[in-house]
Amino acid sequence: MRPIIGMVPLWDSERQSQWMLPGYPEHILRAGGVPMQLPLTDEKEVLEDALSCCQGFLLTGGQDVSPELYGEAAAETCGELCAVRDVMELHLLTFAMDTGTPVLGICRGIQMMNVFCGGTLWQDLPSQHPSKTEHHMAPPYDRAVHTVQIMKDTPLHTILGCESLSVNSYHHQAIRTLGAGIQVCAVSEDGLIEGISLTEHCFALGVQWHPELRRDAASEQIFAALIRECTAQLL
Repeated sequence: MRPIIGMVPLWDSERQSQWMLPGYPEHILRAGGVPMQLPLTDEKEVLEDALSCCQGFLLTGGQDVSPELYGEAAAETCGELCAVRDVMELHLLTFAMDTGTPVLGICRGIQMMNVFCGGTLWQDLPSQHPSKTEHHMAPPYDRAVHTVQIMKDTPLHTILGCESLSVNSYHHQAIRTLGAGIQVCAVSEDGLIEGISLTEHCFALGVQWHPELRRDAASEQIFAALIRECTAQLL
């Protein structure tokens, strides 16, 4: 039996619609899981009924995390927010921590994991943390634009088996101060945290880059690791 992976949907405010980038479910399917798009809702009871059907979760990319969640006012350079999604993901992470359900967070996902643990974010890298490293690339998005150092003795190093990785990059926010109970797994050339693991959880991994947009071995290995952990939930 294949594990069901609950994916947080993206929100299109202009069209008032929920949607999903195809790379997320495609990677889950190739790794041996069953992708299921969760409903975008802040109703706790509805959400928990949906979460209870899953053996794992994927926090996708999307709008900026609200600075109010880490005690700051939104700067002028902060991007579009989605309050319903903020509440939903906090509920999801609480559920995952309580039940030991594996979680993979990508881009916004790693940022929300950090905020959930009490950390803060750079609201806008160009204005608050300028760097020559390319963090907001132009298409095509399946190419590498900078490298990250993979820290030894971390879950990400175990998964990838390498100490350096070339990655794509499309974000303007990032982890600023680290939340409690988080292990840094990867760092970019300019010192930004690009990979984390929640130490109090069996498998809660976050990456700042976009493995769903690439077909390289490292991207496949990240999704495969999630599915391995989720399959164990069925045994």
